[in-house]
Amino acid sequence: MALLNFKKRDPQPVGVSPAVEAFLRDYSIEVMPRTAEKVDNFRDLLPEGTRVYIAHIDGTPIEDMVATARRLANDGFAVMPHFPARIIRDRATLADWIARYQGEAGVRQALLLAGGVNEPAGSFDNSMQLLETGLFDKAGFTRLHVAGHPEGNRDIDPDGGARNVMEALRWKQKFSERTDAQMALATQFAFEAGPIIAWADGLRAAGIDLPIHIGIAGPAKLQTLIKFAIACGVGPSMKVLQKRAKDVTKLLLPFEPTDVIAELAAHKAANPDFGVTNVHFFPLGGIKTNAQWAIDNGGASARPATQA
Repeated sequence: MALLNFKKRDPQPVGVSPAVEAFLRDYSIEVMPRTAEKVDNFRDLLPEGTRVYIAHIDGTPIEDMVATARRLANDGFAVMPHFPARIIRDRATLADWIARYQGEAGVRQALLLAGGVNEPAGSFDNSMQLLETGLFDKAGFTRLHVAGHPEGNRDIDPDGGARNVMEALRWKQKFSERTDAQMALATQFAFEAGPIIAWADGLRAAGIDLPIHIGIAGPAKLQTLIKFAIACGVGPSMKVLQKRAKDVTKLLLPFEPTDVIAELAAHKAANPDFGVTNVHFFPLGGIKTNAQWAIDNGGASARPATQA
């Protein structure tokens, strides 16, 4: 986890829930090279040591990915680039990417996932194949995250069930037990606490105890969230957005993750063994907007590095 190093803790701002503040501590956030270019100084926005995922969209040159990783690492953030299996042509390409990230940005952690393209560019189709190469272990990567899907994934289970997803998670659980790398599930975003709680509890009952870094969509226009939710295959919790869309008085207002975060935080406070350990933000309404929301709701623990 990212460690915050504040010499003095300010009093908690009025209106900030202690449970929410604790739940947001060590949150992570996602950027892309093109969105990172629009940020003058990440240290003005994020707490020191924040884990920043760098999403690798098909067509993005590896040079741009590495340059973004180097910039963030130099600013003191924990960098976690995506390794999407289906856009990596072969073992040599994977080894090259790992070497570039390490040599130029000192990266030692990665998110491994299948990727958002239908047809693989080469020999890799899923994250398990990337893990099986042994290249991350050989390179000394200390943290490896893999994808989680609280509301299922029709790309993996076309029938809407969860059989294939669960088989993959059991494989990843066993892999975590035979490797020294710290592993966790970084999940797709959802908009309702109930399905997330049920899914996390179901994993634990099935013997899967990988820490869960729950995906949360940051504040954004309702239309933007609906677009991304459809594109990403968000499941039943999308009804939260659909209900909001029917209220014309709220249609033009930004949708914030206040309710889902508050409910999850309360559940975590009441159930310390709950499998969700961290929040991972998808800043669909912009990094600055998301960072400000975290500051407003997380109090001192979410203050940016330049205010530490």
